[in-house]
Amino acid sequence: MSTEISMTTQVETMEERIRRAEVLVEALPYIRRFSGHTLVIKLGGAAIGEDVDAFLQDVVLLRFVGMRPVLVHGGGPEISSWQKRLGIEPRFVNGLRVTDGATMEVVKMVLTGKIGPELVSRIHRLGGQAVGMSGEDGPTLLVRPRGPENGQDLGFVGEVDQVNAEPIVSVLDQGRIPVIASIGLGVDGDAYNVNADTVAAELAIALKATKLVLLTDVEGVRDADGELISALDAAAADRLIESGAIHGGMIPKVRAALRALDTVTASHIIDGRVSHSLLLELLTEKGVGTMVTR
Repeated sequence: MSTEISMTTQVETMEERIRRAEVLVEALPYIRRFSGHTLVIKLGGAAIGEDVDAFLQDVVLLRFVGMRPVLVHGGGPEISSWQKRLGIEPRFVNGLRVTDGATMEVVKMVLTGKIGPELVSRIHRLGGQAVGMSGEDGPTLLVRPRGPENGQDLGFVGEVDQVNAEPIVSVLDQGRIPVIASIGLGVDGDAYNVNADTVAAELAIALKATKLVLLTDVEGVRDADGELISALDAAAADRLIESGAIHGGMIPKVRAALRALDTVTASHIIDGRVSHSLLLELLTEKGVGTMVTR
């Protein structure tokens, strides 16, 4: 009996090994295609959870196989949590956070004082090398105050006016992974909160990236019937926004995905809660989530 169990275990183990080898072979054409290319990846605050190490393993692996990942992070849920602790009620207009002076201080504290350093530390523990930055450093992101949204003043919310890619390229050329908080520097010298999806899109354009990947806490873009859309072109995306099928926080994501199409071959909106969703999207035939194309 023990011999039969042992043989079965050996067969299963060999099958598992063969399957792992097949996965590597499937990924090879994509690794060859994207080697040396820049990929801008945005990690949403809602997608930063217990499985963040699986995502960061994907990022480190992409770097080791010759790709140049740039990680942009938000921190929406944690910012809102800290606002509430400090007696500030979070307010949003079309998915954009209304940011007064006190809220801006919370944004800087959470993004550059907590989330950014934690991501850098985790990447180092996983064997990669990373450098934490914000748009103020360099400065990398020069922004202007965003106008009112639906007639409401958003406060210290910025819109990207200019990207200085040199500091990011320097980090990439050193073999390191830039980890960038979505804060910009205004011409008035003040810090501004910038939507992280928008930052990722503008960086993708400035860096002439091949791909923009936006991780979130949903499976992807859904149509009016709630069905997941695996491939979405620009015209269809505009119609879904106008009809209200795409709404709330998904609007800036889709707009960012469309904006990046000026240079990237495709934008991807995927579920960061799925283990290794980044590798599944970039290095397999079927992928996951929604791919946005021209």
